[in-house]
Amino acid sequence: MTAVPVAAPAVQFNPESRLYIDGELRESTSGATVDNVNPATEEILGVATDASGEDMEKAIAAARRAFDTTDWATNRDFRQHCLRQLHEAVQKDKENFRAELVAEAGAPLSSTYIAQLDWPAADAIRWPAEFISEFQWERPLPQDAKLGIPYNRVVVKEPVGVIAAITPWNFPFEIISNKLSQILATGNTVVLKPAMETPWGALRWGRLIAQETDIPAGVVNIVPATDLEVSSRLLADPRVDMVSFTGSTMVGELIREKSAKTMKRTLLELGGKSAYIVLDDADMSVALPGCMGALIHSGQGCALATRVLVPRSHYEQAVEVATATFGAVGCGDPADPVNFCGPLVSAKQRGRVMEYIEIGKSEGARLTTGGAAPKGLDRGYFVAPTVFADVTPDMRIFQEEIFGPVITITPYDGDDEAVELANATTYGLAGAVHGSNDRAMAVARRLRTGAVMINSGMYYGADAPFGGYKMSGVGRQNGLEGFETYTETKTIAYSD
Repeated sequence: MTAVPVAAPAVQFNPESRLYIDGELRESTSGATVDNVNPATEEILGVATDASGEDMEKAIAAARRAFDTTDWATNRDFRQHCLRQLHEAVQKDKENFRAELVAEAGAPLSSTYIAQLDWPAADAIRWPAEFISEFQWERPLPQDAKLGIPYNRVVVKEPVGVIAAITPWNFPFEIISNKLSQILATGNTVVLKPAMETPWGALRWGRLIAQETDIPAGVVNIVPATDLEVSSRLLADPRVDMVSFTGSTMVGELIREKSAKTMKRTLLELGGKSAYIVLDDADMSVALPGCMGALIHSGQGCALATRVLVPRSHYEQAVEVATATFGAVGCGDPADPVNFCGPLVSAKQRGRVMEYIEIGKSEGARLTTGGAAPKGLDRGYFVAPTVFADVTPDMRIFQEEIFGPVITITPYDGDDEAVELANATTYGLAGAVHGSNDRAMAVARRLRTGAVMINSGMYYGADAPFGGYKMSGVGRQNGLEGFETYTETKTIAYSD
């Protein structure tokens, strides 16, 4: 592993630090702010506004009013116009988003050219905007006459209402762009509660909406808050019709519990412990080093394949290749293009990952590389790329989401055992299979998971539904299925 010290920042930021409520950029009514910390240096980048309970009340009221009293829910042409404006605004401001992702999220620059920024910037807004014209908002059913009089029937799709969108810190642009766009395209209004670890990128959306689009006041409200009681108002308030959440399974469980009294619809995209399956007929020169994909954003991704499952006949080779690959990865300043692995987002997250590394050692797993802070990096929340071999299914590091630059390697005998091991966790979000196409497809179809990559095929896109089985969540984001998630269904019968 190559550790590259973090240089003094050279980027000049033009951040948005204000809340966006009812069409206005404003400070918190309490005057509270929160420090925005660079995880690569532990230095303060600046501040962001910290919303109060009064701010959240105003945001919910504005979203409710905008849904109930404007034509946003019914004027599809206008929504399409506004989303096209937003798409263009994002393209013009993309480099500011990129700089903030590197600085406040610690995202390595290379990751911003794929899923952190460029992929969603290309189609997260554009696709649902265009799909407004393609979606079947009304579907006729055959005429019937159960009461002796002929009547017609039609199934109508309508927006749900006010959506609480709660987003995490790991892929903030990607997740916010996909939530906002589909929520708005389907005619809903929204209160966005982003993570406080990455506030600037979230608040920038408010500036763009206010200055570059015709989206009416109240349709979008952005209220980051450190106080959990402020955020929890979104779960209990009857004016909020649905919660769309991406984050940990533990918080997802809490959201379901707290929102049950008002029967809110929930979309929950939660944790994962995805398997990276190498079949014995795979191209080992590609498949084995490919496990380094688990290091994207230092392993802070719910869909990353962190459990490497390999045939016993290739086990020692897999351990050797993974150890060498992880040991050679550049780790350090996320702004330096040579570094594939940057910092974890916070001291708390680093502590969590280090705790799991100690758990792995205590359980008897064999640490082959990493397991500590990289040498030469005396500041920043870094953990060296880490490989555990000899990992068995009963170990916590096999079962539980670590959310850091750590993989486990486990041998198997035969495809049936590979599938059994892959399915042997409470999660089911994603996965990967390497091998001959027909055989890999057969294995992929048996995995209890929401998305699978075969031989590096990429499932990601605004047109592709994403979500999990089991404890990885409820519902799907993106694609037709995600679009429909933000709609209600009404059946109308009428006579001529």
